[in-house]
Amino acid sequence: MNLLLFIQENLTEVASTTSVELLSPTTNEVKINILDLALKGGWLMIPIAVLLFIAIGILIERILVINKSAKEDNTFMDRIKDYIHEGNIKSAEKLCQTANTPYARMIEKGIQRLGRPMNDILVAIENVGNIEVAKLEKGFAWIATTAATAPMLGFLGTVTGMVRAFFDMANAGSNVDISLLSSGIYEALVTTIAGLIVGLIALFAYNYLVARVNNVITKMETRTMDFMDLLNEPTK
Repeated sequence: MNLLLFIQENLTEVASTTSVELLSPTTNEVKINILDLALKGGWLMIPIAVLLFIAIGILIERILVINKSAKEDNTFMDRIKDYIHEGNIKSAEKLCQTANTPYARMIEKGIQRLGRPMNDILVAIENVGNIEVAKLEKGFAWIATTAATAPMLGFLGTVTGMVRAFFDMANAGSNVDISLLSSGIYEALVTTIAGLIVGLIALFAYNYLVARVNNVITKMETRTMDFMDLLNEPTK
């Protein structure tokens, strides 16, 4: 009888201790910052980071160039018209040089061709326009390459990371531990995320710059039409 009472008391004590432990679990929160996460991606994170810096550098430089090219003087064509009607060609050329914009250089080339057939003047202006557009689009190929290459590098990291994980698993034999696979899985996932993020940034930058250049091209075409209309005006 005493033995049964002793066993019952011990079971009650164990049950109460277990319930307290269940109600008061200890939690260990693990944190990781962006740099540590990037380092888990392996060596492929280096070319992905280089592509990101190249794309950002070109984006900033092109924005400054395009902003300078997009500046507009609302009185420019009126002053050109007055100079041409007065026969003051030198002042018209000097005005174009002072403006120092793509459309001003196009108009300057047209002024230099005055006296020749209209088609020759137009062709000369269009040739200068093509050169100016090529200058504005300098570096666009690098951004487009980054938009396509960065995700591919990320997917390559996924493949190499999974190969590494399975290689470690095969070498571990029956002693497979999740810690053996963690580095390969990190490499597989982190490089994919990084590649996609860099690719999206580069794609956005490329489309933004193309839209800005198209606005400048529209201004160039408008100024060209205004200049040709000026030359076609009947003499008074």
